[in-house]
Amino acid sequence: MKKLAIAIALLFSVLAVQAQTKISPNISDDKPADEQESLAKDYLSQIMGVALSATSNMKLFNFVYDWIGTPYRFGGNTRKGIDCSAFTKELYSQVFNMDIERSSRDIFSMVTPVRRDDLKEGDLVFFKIHSRRISHVGIYLGNNRFAHASVKGVAIGSLDDPYYKRYFYRGGRMLESFKAELQKGDADKN
Repeated sequence: MKKLAIAIALLFSVLAVQAQTKISPNISDDKPADEQESLAKDYLSQIMGVALSATSNMKLFNFVYDWIGTPYRFGGNTRKGIDCSAFTKELYSQVFNMDIERSSRDIFSMVTPVRRDDLKEGDLVFFKIHSRRISHVGIYLGNNRFAHASVKGVAIGSLDDPYYKRYFYRGGRMLESFKAELQKGDADKN
């Protein structure tokens, strides 16, 4: 009952923010940029269930918000349908300007393993779902929440959810040497 009350309160607060935005579409015109960003952070915090701080990567959260609800399609890599590794690859390309591998197993080979308790915003989370091999990847957002393309489409999941808790394998952070190599390669192209 308590969870239902919290969910209803969250729904009403999101609807109130949406209604305010629809009623006053030009409200941002007379608000300073700092206040606009604060409102955006509050809105995304409510939707994603993650407390956004001053240091939060708004590009990351805006990207995830923009893709929520995109249908799942194995092997897909467009807004018409996308799978977990393509979503992760697209996010890393657009948000972090990094070109990473396409499969969850190959992506795992690019990271330094990180304990679940040490995950940071933008880290990767890997799962072995009904397999001995890594079969799923998502992007950690904070507060035990992660974005991923699941069979239900792009969504926000919780590492505390019994399903994901059962199949969680490891967290990962992009290797510093790999980051440097990518940035060097980008500089060479220019």
